[in-house]
Amino acid sequence: MTRIAVIATGGTIASEATDAGVVATRTAARLVEHAGLDDVEVETVDLMTVGSYRLTLGHLRQISDAVATLLARSTEPVDGVVITHGTDTMEETAILLDLVHDDPRPVVLTGAQRAGDTADGDGPGNLTDAVRVAAAPAARDRGVMIVFAGQIIPARGARKIHTIALDAFRSVVSPPSGTVANGRVCFGHSAPRPDPLPRPGAAFDDTRVDLVDVYPGADDALLRAAANCGAAGIVLAGTGIGNGNPDIVEAAADLVGDGLALVLSTRVPAGPVRGVYGNGGGADLVAAGVPPVSGLPATQARILLALLLSTGLTRTESLTELISTYADLASADNHTDHHPTTRHTTKED
Repeated sequence: MTRIAVIATGGTIASEATDAGVVATRTAARLVEHAGLDDVEVETVDLMTVGSYRLTLGHLRQISDAVATLLARSTEPVDGVVITHGTDTMEETAILLDLVHDDPRPVVLTGAQRAGDTADGDGPGNLTDAVRVAAAPAARDRGVMIVFAGQIIPARGARKIHTIALDAFRSVVSPPSGTVANGRVCFGHSAPRPDPLPRPGAAFDDTRVDLVDVYPGADDALLRAAANCGAAGIVLAGTGIGNGNPDIVEAAADLVGDGLALVLSTRVPAGPVRGVYGNGGGADLVAAGVPPVSGLPATQARILLALLLSTGLTRTESLTELISTYADLASADNHTDHHPTTRHTTKED
């Protein structure tokens, strides 16, 4: 029988209403009780019970460590791992896990938009689907995925795109990997993935990378404040295709000159980031040494940058080359994968 480990970390899927608001309380065993998985051997792991809006980089590393420990186990090996997680920052945990995943067995994240004690909660269905995906032979060699509302979404490029809708997630850089309906798992598109990066160590926990938005009237105050507060890196979420203004360009040039790792993203939900416009636009930022990130949203670019900095890779390799390798594999132009080694097949389990 297929054996799947379910790691519980908290989130809405594990939450119940209290006088102080909705709070995560349920264990992994309680979640699995309602998932209808009699044909799969499920091992449960209670790692933490935390709303994902409270997670730190240290928590993300704990989740990564737990996954690695399960996959490395020689006694009672598992065929896949499912993580129940809050939706607020699921995209960040998913990309960290995918960046370091070095095993053919699948890792799947899922959660819920409605608390566990609601009559019409979506958690049990999402968990059932996630375990079905993790148990599917065709899920091997696909890295880390989010399974939500019947969609299988690659970790790379995943975003929460609605605050309360049940179909809360999609990829902003590639099509879905497949679907789950009535217990049937169907795979199609296979998103490209680079070679795995080193797993995060203790230094990851305290690596400060800030996310700064550009907006009408923005000046250099937030960029310089982040640096003054000890940021090792900054993700600049520019307007449009990745633009700033003259004040921001001047500050970016100063910070890059001081050795701070700065990358350019966009506040727009989807599409490429390119150095096109002058007079304070993206062309000036790229010329100042700020590499554009097209294949990951800003939230995920932040996790990548923290991992690169904490592992020391930016001391030995060009940040521009690292971004090209680990952030820009998937096309952000039209959601079409042009990677030559990717197979476009439909598989059903």
